[in-house]
Amino acid sequence: MLKTVCIDHINMIVKDLDESVEFYSRVFGFEVKKRQPEQDSVIIGDDNVKLCIYEGESAGDRNGISHFGIHVSNFDEVIETCERLNVKVMYNGILEWEKSRSVYIQDPNGYEIELSEVEGGGL
Repeated sequence: MLKTVCIDHINMIVKDLDESVEFYSRVFGFEVKKRQPEQDSVIIGDDNVKLCIYEGESAGDRNGISHFGIHVSNFDEVIETCERLNVKVMYNGILEWEKSRSVYIQDPNGYEIELSEVEGGGL
């Protein structure tokens, strides 16, 4: 059996590459790690999370991704930060699951992002 350590990266198709880069930079402080113009894509992230985003026409159907989760260290500031950055919080705010709390937001392409207080819900 393979032993997992963490999510390495997530590949997503987005409607507008520049808009998505701006969103992830503004909301999470992600930096462009590599531009891949020959593929209309960018790798963006930080030391813990990497997203590979490709511009394409099929972004609206989310290609089978229900949501992806990002564990944040400043969970108590999530709602205030999202309001300040004009990012809509979904599902009426904080949801509890197992030993953690989560807030869901949506990127410009409709991808849901779960912001979690405790990694893996404390499981």
